[in-house]
Amino acid sequence: MLYKRSSQLFAEAEKVIPGGVNSPVRAFKSVGGTPIFVKSAKGAYLYDEDGNRLIDYINSWGPMILGHAYEPVVQAVIEKAKLGTSFGMPTELETQIAALAVAMVPNIDKIRFVNSGTEACMSAVRLARGFTKKDKIIKFAGCYHGHSDSFLIQAGSGAITFGSPNSPGVTAGTAKDTLLAKYNDLENVATLIEANKNEIAAIIVEPVAGNMGCIPPNKGFLEGLRQLCTDNDILLIFDEVMTGFRLAAGGVQELLNITADIVCFGKVIGGGLPVGAFAAREEIMNYLAPLGPVYQAGTLSGNPLAMAAGLAMLQALDTDRAIFQRLEEKTAYLASGIDKVLKANNVTFTINSIGSMISVHFDVTPVIDFQTAANGDNETFKKFFHGLLQEGIYIAPSAYETWFITDALTYEDLDFTIRAIDKVSKTF
Repeated sequence: MLYKRSSQLFAEAEKVIPGGVNSPVRAFKSVGGTPIFVKSAKGAYLYDEDGNRLIDYINSWGPMILGHAYEPVVQAVIEKAKLGTSFGMPTELETQIAALAVAMVPNIDKIRFVNSGTEACMSAVRLARGFTKKDKIIKFAGCYHGHSDSFLIQAGSGAITFGSPNSPGVTAGTAKDTLLAKYNDLENVATLIEANKNEIAAIIVEPVAGNMGCIPPNKGFLEGLRQLCTDNDILLIFDEVMTGFRLAAGGVQELLNITADIVCFGKVIGGGLPVGAFAAREEIMNYLAPLGPVYQAGTLSGNPLAMAAGLAMLQALDTDRAIFQRLEEKTAYLASGIDKVLKANNVTFTINSIGSMISVHFDVTPVIDFQTAANGDNETFKKFFHGLLQEGIYIAPSAYETWFITDALTYEDLDFTIRAIDKVSKTF
């Protein structure tokens, strides 16, 4: 496949946009080459500016669970746009989507909408600090919660050292209140809590990690976090920006029957438009202004176009709960096919998957945390990525990102993908 037009557009973009992109991973820095510029998308397919068709396995990094340009969502946005695109005032639509979300997700009484997953996680941590009147938080290496200062923290030299910022612009003062733990390691978390007794407001975690590939929690890990939080008066925050309304109608809380204190949403809840949200039981949510002392606001929060898209998406998922079983079956079918051809071609690999999330790691060691994810052979991944791209398949341009399966994918698409992986892996 040729990407002449994409190369031209990228050169033009670099002149006026830092790095030529508005989100870093799009720049192909980790895989090399020139980013693909998309012209349109429909169902399971992307159509780029050079006229190529690509089977899409990122699906806008998760939101397109029903496929691109899903007709009910498109029509909802069109009809709402005719009435005005933004008011900065309350609309009935906000209450409708809030009521539906609360009904679908266990253990939440109230929800507040924002404009991104970053805003949702940032606001959830502020709310947790205000509610508990404590300052420190625990996050996990490899879990991404957006680019708010509190989350851009790197590990220190020991298990109980304070974090240090790994992005210029994040102050040491901010970093000192963020403690870094190891995903899937309860003992490490318990050590941090003991070393910071009565100082930790919240533990924030991706209950299924998606930013070091797809990494499900080990058996007992989330249950252990829940117990540690209960025993130490710490709020447990589930960052379900990726997993919410994707792995089950009620997210990971429903899927694994584990209760969080605050839950963050994004991706699917916006139907492809910029939406985030955070939710909790009434006692916690009533700490938010205008009822309580914790301030959070946003001019475009509850934007009518975004609410219309999100409501249409949630209504579709609520009506057809069988979708989650279909997605799980398609993911399992793809994982089995990939496993078969990579083994046949003597490739060293590990596949992780849960629900409609899957990732391929080019290492034989089980991938359970950021350290084991980092052991993968990135050179092989680059060949894998570009080989699939030439076959008309688009996966995330990073070895540290999960793939997302959409209901629009057919078994013919999956078989085509498996054959392409067979062909590409013979060249390793």
